[in-house]
Amino acid sequence: MKNSSILTVLVLFRFVFSGLVCAAQTQATPLSGIVSDAETNAPLAGVSILLKGKLTGSVTDAKGHFKLNTQQNQPNTVVISMIGYQTQEMSLANGQREVTIALQPQIALGQEVVVSASRVEESLLSSPVSIEKMDLRAIKQTPAFSFYDGLQTMKSVDMVTSGLTYKSINTRGFASTGNTRFLQLVDGVDNQMPGINFAAGNLFGMSDLDAESVELVPGAASALYGPIAFNGVLRMTTKNPFQYQGLSAQGKIGVNHIHDASTGAAPLYEGSLRYAKAIGNRFAFKMNVSYLQALDWYATDYTDVDPNTPAAQRGAHNPGRNGLHLYGDEVARNLPGLGRVSRTGYEEKYLADYHVHNLKLNAALHYRLTDKLVAIYQYNFGQGTANYTGNSRFSLNHFILQQHKLELKGTNFFVRAYASIENSNQSYNSRTLGQQINRTWVRDLKGNLVSPSQADGVWFDRYVAAFSGKVEGVPASDAAVARSFADQGRLQPGSAEFEQQKSRLQTITGAQGAGIYSGSKFYHAEGQYDLSQRVKVMEVLVGGNFRRYDMFTKGTLLADLDKHVTINEYGTFLQLARKMLHEQIKLTVSARYDKNENFDGHFTPRASAVYSPYPNHNFRTSYQTGFRNPTPLEQFVNLNAGVITLLGGVPANSRGTNVYENSFTAASAGDFGASFGADLQKGFSHSQAIANNKGKLHKSNVAYIQPERVETFEVGYKGLLTSQLFVDANYYFSSYRDFILNQVVIRADNPVLNADGTVNAAAAADVLNNSSPTPTSRLFQIATNAHDRVTSQGATLGITYALPKGYLLGGNGTWATFDLHNANPNDIPAFNTPRYKSNVTFGNRNAFRQVGFNLAWHWQDAYDWVGPFNELRPGRIQAYHLFDAQVSYKLKGLKSIIKLGASNLGNHWIVQAYGSPAVGGLYYVSITFDELLN
Repeated sequence: MKNSSILTVLVLFRFVFSGLVCAAQTQATPLSGIVSDAETNAPLAGVSILLKGKLTGSVTDAKGHFKLNTQQNQPNTVVISMIGYQTQEMSLANGQREVTIALQPQIALGQEVVVSASRVEESLLSSPVSIEKMDLRAIKQTPAFSFYDGLQTMKSVDMVTSGLTYKSINTRGFASTGNTRFLQLVDGVDNQMPGINFAAGNLFGMSDLDAESVELVPGAASALYGPIAFNGVLRMTTKNPFQYQGLSAQGKIGVNHIHDASTGAAPLYEGSLRYAKAIGNRFAFKMNVSYLQALDWYATDYTDVDPNTPAAQRGAHNPGRNGLHLYGDEVARNLPGLGRVSRTGYEEKYLADYHVHNLKLNAALHYRLTDKLVAIYQYNFGQGTANYTGNSRFSLNHFILQQHKLELKGTNFFVRAYASIENSNQSYNSRTLGQQINRTWVRDLKGNLVSPSQADGVWFDRYVAAFSGKVEGVPASDAAVARSFADQGRLQPGSAEFEQQKSRLQTITGAQGAGIYSGSKFYHAEGQYDLSQRVKVMEVLVGGNFRRYDMFTKGTLLADLDKHVTINEYGTFLQLARKMLHEQIKLTVSARYDKNENFDGHFTPRASAVYSPYPNHNFRTSYQTGFRNPTPLEQFVNLNAGVITLLGGVPANSRGTNVYENSFTAASAGDFGASFGADLQKGFSHSQAIANNKGKLHKSNVAYIQPERVETFEVGYKGLLTSQLFVDANYYFSSYRDFILNQVVIRADNPVLNADGTVNAAAAADVLNNSSPTPTSRLFQIATNAHDRVTSQGATLGITYALPKGYLLGGNGTWATFDLHNANPNDIPAFNTPRYKSNVTFGNRNAFRQVGFNLAWHWQDAYDWVGPFNELRPGRIQAYHLFDAQVSYKLKGLKSIIKLGASNLGNHWIVQAYGSPAVGGLYYVSITFDELLN
C-alpha cells in the first residue's frame, strides 16, 4: 500500500468514527483521583483505571493522578490494577467524582488473567489446558538479552537459533528451524512471512519497550485457532496507548564473539523509542521504533558429511569431501577408476552476510466510539537481515514485512482484518551462491574460460587429466595435486573479482543465480462474539475467519513463473462452557471446521473439565485435536537449491517432472553409493561395482500431500499449596497421523525398474552422476505424508516459591519422548527434542537500595537432530547448559534503570540445530527511561 493510500485510509477512518462518536456520546463528567502505594504512600504512575464492563479508562501520571469521563446517571464500578499490586474494585457512590486509592503490593503467584487458553479472559489457575504467561514485570526483569530470548525458561519450550536475529520456538516435539506447526500472534495478527509460511522469531515482532505480555499454549490448539496452531500458540500483546502513556526509551550496548577465532570480539547496538498519548478519554495513539545492529554468529563446522563416502574415509583429505558449512563441494561425481570426487567448496563466512540489522516501526490509533466500543488502526513495518537454516543456509537480506490492521473491538466481540505483505528481493541462498561462483572461473585444458553450464564438467575433466598423468609437469596419482591443478584460476574470497561475482549472483534469480524473490502476501479477516450474557445457562463463544494467500515469487520459490498461485481457506468454531456442582466443575467443549480449497474440510473438537474442590486447587483433564493444512510452500514450492530441488506435493506442481513416478529413495541411494565406493576400493570395475550393489536401491513410493492430524489427552494440576508456593504439573499423550514431511528421492532418466521388477543398472548409474546444472539424475526433496501412526508423551513440573523480602525462586523440568511403534523412521519427521530439559530462576527486583537482580539457568540433554540441511541425515546436538544473569540499578530521580547483563554468561559455544552456527555469550549494558517508572 502506497503512503498516499495509507494517509487516505487514516483520514477516512478518523472522519467516519468521529461522526459515530458524536452520535453515540451522552453527557459525561470527569472522575479524578490519586493512587499510591499502601506501604510507602508514594504515588504510583502507570496504574490502570478502568470502568468495569466497559472500555473506558485512564492511567495515572507521574504524580499518581488520573482523570476520566463517566456517565453520571449510571452506576459505575472502577477497577484499579497494576502489575505487582492487588487489583481493587471500587463502587462509586452516586455523584462521587473524586477518589483516593492505596494499592497493596503483592507477588501474585498464579493469579494472572490469561486469554489464550479459551479465547476469553479467565484465571491462569483454572485454565482448561496448559498455559504459560510472561507478564510485564517478567518481561522487564528477564536476564536474557530480549524478552523473546527469555522464553527459553518456560516449560516445554525448545528454542532454536539460526542466527543472532533469527530464533524460533517450538513445544512438544518435532522442532524445526522454520516452524510451520506453531502459530505466533502479535496483537491478534499472525506474523508469519507469507512467502515461506512461518514466523522469523521476533524479527518482525514487538520491541521490548512495547511488550506487555506473552502467553504460550503448548500442544494442539487447532480447535480454537485453526490449522497453523498444530503444535501450539504464542500470543504476544503490546501496550495499549490509553494505559501506557508518555515517553520511554532504551539503549543497549553489547559485545559477542568473545574468544571467537573467526572474527574476535564484536560490538552490538540496539536502540528503542516509544511514545504514547491519550487525548481525552476517546483518542490515543502510539509510535514505536527500534533498531539493532550486530555481527551474526559464524557457521564454521566443516565436518565431512558426504553420504557416499564410508564414514572411516571421510575428512579433510577425502577427495569427495562435503563439508557441512562448505558450499560448492556438494557438486560431486564418481569418476571411473578414481572414485568419488567433489569440487572445492567455499566457506560460508565468505558467502553469507553476517552484518545483521533489524528495524521495527509501529504506529497505532485507538478511538473509543462509545464506552463499550473501540476502533483500532495499526501499522507494522519490519526490515531485517538474518541467516536462516533450512534445506540450505539463506541470507534474508534486507527482508521487509509490512502489516496493516483494522479492528473494531467491543467488550464481548471483535472484528479484525489485516494484510501481511513481504518483499525479499535481496535475499539469496548461500549454498547456491558458492556453487554458482565456482562456475564463473573454470578454464579448459587450453586455458579458455568456459560457460557456467560447462564449468563443472570441465573441472572434473581437468582433475582426471592431472590425476592420470596427462598434464605435462603435473605428478600423477596425487589427489591433492590434481585438485590444485583443477582449481587453477579459482576466485579467492575477499578478492575484488570474487566480491564482484558474489554481488552479481546474489541478484540473479532462477537456475543461473542465487537470488530469491518473494513479493507474496496474505489477507485475513476474522471475528469472534461472546454470547454468554445473552445465553444465561452457559458460556457461548462463536467465531470464524477467512484467509487468502496471494503468492508471487517469480518462479524462485514456487511454480508461479507462468501462472498465479492463490489459495483460499476458511474456518469457523463454537465453544460451550458451563459450571456445575456449586461451580466446582467447569466443562468446556469446542468444535471447529476448516476448509482449504485444495483439500477436504477438517473437523477438530476439544473437550475439557476442570475440577476445583478447594479455592486455589485445580485439577484438569482434556482431549484436544489438531490438524494442519500443507502450507502454500509445501503445496507449490519448486526451488532449485543447487544440487537438490524442493518440490511441493500437490499433483499440479509435479506434472511433467517424473519425480513421483521414477525415483529411488535417498536412504537406499546412500547405502548403494557407500557400497559402490567400497567395491571400487577393492578393485572391482565401475560396471561390476554397480551390478554388485544395485539391489540396495529401492524405488520410491511417495504419495501426494494431505493435511496432518494429532489427538492429545492431557491431565494436569495447578494450585497454591500455600500463599507462597505455586505448583503446575501436567502429563500428555499424543497420537499423530499423516505427518507432513520431506522425503529426499533421486530421479533417474532411465526407468528405475526392469520389466521383471529388478533395479535397472542404467538407472543405478544415473544415481552416481548427480551433479548440476545438467544432471543425468536429480536430487529432489518432496513434500508428502507419513501414514503410519506414531505417538509421543511428556510431562512437565513447575514450582515457584515466593521467599521473604521479595525474593522469587522458580524451577521447572520437562520430559518428552517419542515412540515410532512399527513406523518406518525414514517416513516420519524427526522429533528433534531433548528427552529432558530444566530451568531454574532466582531474583529480586528490589534486593537492596534500588538494586535488583535476576538469574536463569537452562540445561538440556543430548539428542539427534534431523533436518533438510543435511538431507535428513541425523546430526548430534550435544547436551549443554546456559546461565543468564542481570543486575539492575534504579535511578528514581531520572526515571531510569541501568541493567548489566549476560546471555550465556559462561560463553559456552553451543549448537541448537544441526547445520546452524555455534552460539556463544552475549554481554550487554542497557539504560531504560520511562516516564511511568515507579
